[in-house]
Amino acid sequence: MKVRLTALREQWTTDVRLNVLAGMTATLALVPDSLAFSFMAGVPPVVGIYASVCILLVITFLGGRPGMISAAAGSMAVLMLSLVKGHGIQYLFAATILTGILQYLMGLFRLGSLMRFVAPGVLKGFVNALAILILMSQLQYFKGASWRMYALIAITLLIIYFLPRYFKAVPSPLVAVAVLTFGVWALHISGVQLIRDIADIDASLPSFLIPDVPFSWHTLVVILPYSLSLAVVGFTETMLTQNLIDEETGRQTSKHREMRGQGAANVVAGFFGGMAGCALVAESVLNVKMGGTSRLSTLVAALFLLLLTVLLGDVLAIVPMAVLVGIMLMVCVSIFDWKSVYRLHRVPFHETAVMLVTVASVVWTHDLAIGVVAGVIVHYGWRLAARPSAGAKGAAVPLDAER
Repeated sequence: MKVRLTALREQWTTDVRLNVLAGMTATLALVPDSLAFSFMAGVPPVVGIYASVCILLVITFLGGRPGMISAAAGSMAVLMLSLVKGHGIQYLFAATILTGILQYLMGLFRLGSLMRFVAPGVLKGFVNALAILILMSQLQYFKGASWRMYALIAITLLIIYFLPRYFKAVPSPLVAVAVLTFGVWALHISGVQLIRDIADIDASLPSFLIPDVPFSWHTLVVILPYSLSLAVVGFTETMLTQNLIDEETGRQTSKHREMRGQGAANVVAGFFGGMAGCALVAESVLNVKMGGTSRLSTLVAALFLLLLTVLLGDVLAIVPMAVLVGIMLMVCVSIFDWKSVYRLHRVPFHETAVMLVTVASVVWTHDLAIGVVAGVIVHYGWRLAARPSAGAKGAAVPLDAER
C-alpha cells in the first residue's frame, strides 16, 4: 500500500509546475496537428480534436508510459480516407471502436514483445513510407491553388524552420498558425482557402454516440480490414515511441499496459465521435524535454486542448489551409530517415532491400501494416536463404544471432 501511495504521489505531485507547463506546450503543438490529421482522413476538424481529447484523458489513467502524448495521428489518418469516402463517417466511428478492441487484445495477449522481431530495415521503411504517404495526401490542396497559397506555405515553412533558433518558448507550428491566421484576417487577403470553407467547427463538448451503422456481418466485413490495419499501425508507432521515451528518461515501462490503455482510449474515442489514434513521437519528445514526465502533464494536455476548442472554435475556423499544409510538409521532412538514403552504400544490401520493399508495399497499397508484414517476410526469408551458404563454409549463424 505504501509503495502504491508513493507512486501516486510521484505521478501527481512531483514537479507540478514543470508538468503543467509541459502539458500546455504539448497541447499547443497538438492543435495544428489534430486539425491537419482530420483533413487527411476526410473528416470535420472536430473529429481529430475530440479524438485527441478522449485519448489523452483515458491514457492518462490507463496508459503504461507516463508523460507520453497520444492523440489523432497522421500515420492512422491516411488509412481512413477511403473508408470515409466509400461508406461515411459513421463507419469510421465503428472502425475506431473495433480498432480499440483489437489493440486491447494485443495488450492482453502481451504482443508488445513482438517488436524485437522487427528488423531495422523494416523500421526505417515504415518511417519513410509514412512520410511519403503524408506528402501524397497533401498534393490535393495544390490543385488550382493561387500564388497566395504557395506564399503562405513558404512563410509557414520559414517560421517553423528558423524560429526555434531564436525563440523556443512556444512551438513554432503554433506561432505559424497564429501569425498567418491573424495576417490573412487583418489584411483581408482574398483567394485563400480557410478551414471554414471546407467544414464548420462545432465548438462544443463531445457527446456520447453509438455509430449509426447496421449491426450486421456486412458492416463487420467492411470495417474489419481497416480496423486491423489501424490497430497494427497504431501498435507499431506506439511501441516505437514508447521505446524512444523510455530511452530518453532512462525508465522502462510496460508495453502491454500501454497497449491495453491505447485500446480502451480508442474505444472511448469512437463512442464520442473521434477517430483512432496512437502515441505521437514529436509531441511526446517535446513533452518530456519540457519536463512533462508524469501523468499530470498528459491530463493537463487533454483539459487544455478541450478548453481551447470550446472557447476558440470560431478562431480555429479562420485558419488558412495553406498553414496546415505547410506544417504537414515539415512533418514529412522531419520524420523521413534521410540517413537511410545518404548511407545506402554503408549498410548491408539485404537491409536496404528490406527497407525498399517496405516502402514500395506501403506506397502501392496505402497500407502501413501490409508494408511492415512484407518487410518482415523479406527480412527473415533472406536470412533463411543465406543460412545454408553460411553453413557450407562452416560459419553457420543462428537465426537470432543478430539480436
